[in-house]
Amino acid sequence: MSHSAISTMFMTLGILALLLANASLPSAAQRAVPRPPQPVPSPNTPNSNVPSGLDGPKVTGSDPQALDLQNQAKIKADIERLYALAFELREQMKQTDATNTLSLTLGKKAQAIEKLAKEIKDRSKR
Repeated sequence: MSHSAISTMFMTLGILALLLANASLPSAAQRAVPRPPQPVPSPNTPNSNVPSGLDGPKVTGSDPQALDLQNQAKIKADIERLYALAFELREQMKQTDATNTLSLTLGKKAQAIEKLAKEIKDRSKR
């Protein structure tokens, strides 16, 4: 390589090094005034959306026995609906061919049965 080619290469490398060094320095727009640190809320801070007291909101106005009777009636109605959905699913399964894939309506009906069964289970725990 000739002397002029080498000097041109060093000059190019020097300019590139200056550009890279200048790019790494923050500009005046990038240098912002540091904000003071914000306080971190405590995990033990009471939630303002929940009324005070250890038991949470109190059930007012209704008799617990009346609520229990309503709950039992709702469970019975849901069980009847569950039985009807299961019977419909069974009848649809009898009509489908075993070699074909299951239809989307059968899958949706099975999901509805699962959801209703979970609601009944949750309600019976109350």
